[in-house]
Amino acid sequence: MAAWPAVPLLINLGGSLLGFVATLTLIPAFKDHFLAARLFGEDLNKASRHPVPEAQGVISGAVFLITLFCFIPVPFLRCFVEEQCAAFPYDEFVELIGSLLAICCMIFLGFADDVLNLRWRHKLLLPTMASLPLLMVYFTNFGNTTIVVPKPFRVLLGMHLDLGILYYVYMGMLAVFCTNAINILAGINGIEAGQSLVIAASIIVFNTVELNGDYRDDHIFSLYFMIPFFFTTLGLFYHNWYPSRVFVGDTFCYFAGMTFAVVGILGHFSKTMLLFFIPQVLNFLYSLPQLFHIIPCPRHRLPRLNPSTGKLEMSYSKFKTKSLSALGTNILKVLGSTIAFSIRYQLVRLFYDV
Repeated sequence: MAAWPAVPLLINLGGSLLGFVATLTLIPAFKDHFLAARLFGEDLNKASRHPVPEAQGVISGAVFLITLFCFIPVPFLRCFVEEQCAAFPYDEFVELIGSLLAICCMIFLGFADDVLNLRWRHKLLLPTMASLPLLMVYFTNFGNTTIVVPKPFRVLLGMHLDLGILYYVYMGMLAVFCTNAINILAGINGIEAGQSLVIAASIIVFNTVELNGDYRDDHIFSLYFMIPFFFTTLGLFYHNWYPSRVFVGDTFCYFAGMTFAVVGILGHFSKTMLLFFIPQVLNFLYSLPQLFHIIPCPRHRLPRLNPSTGKLEMSYSKFKTKSLSALGTNILKVLGSTIAFSIRYQLVRLFYDV
């Protein structure tokens, strides 16, 4: 796969452009089918509440899979046709097939979520199950669980540290985070597809820059997935941008997150991947009180439409202290005591000589 990377990449780019056209065409063509199946919702940020087709991520996901299914033999043509390889690269083939299996599972589970409206605890379980093929591929092809310890901790832990099974737990949690991070930062026209486009474009630039490095094969593998994902998502983004004519649904959020997890894990740049998720990390931290039911908060934290101006404004969640859970009450008490001690022993120094 590393001998002639330009030819497979060019074929991949051509197929991705066809995928862009197909996504752009198929979404409006299937609009009535989704409405007839009652897979639609209302845009809460619009004055007019017309039904908008939901779960359109299944179309871009299907086009993505078809593009890559057709692409499967391309990186190995030299072995099929020209017979210039000494041995067939089964490890690379399994890597490609296992990645597609994980993404395919996540698209299926995401569409099930759109249809059945699953609870949040199920949203954490589904990516975990879908990531198992991915973890098995990593175990059989690589199996390396040793990390380089950051400089501040090398005195205690040394230069390298073998995490063992904890490394697989980390990769599973990465898959769960990527899928739900896209899903949480949602609710405004174009934001799910838009943030995915930005992340995908960032990964493509990073992979291209690193092609001259020591891990060229890993970045070529990542480009095989990111280029079709970028163009199929671009077609979906065209229809999802304001004023949105379709909704992407949880299907797309799961599909996008698992695709990022696949290239981050098998491309061996999971830490760099998290740097591209900084806005999603901040939003996740902001969402923790809601996710763990520390404070009452509506499930959908959307901006509020002002009918008089036709513009969106900040929304607020109001609750009474007695409606807090026991965990929330105790956390607020501890937080209040911490602030009191900080004022008493730290802030007071600004006003008195103590």
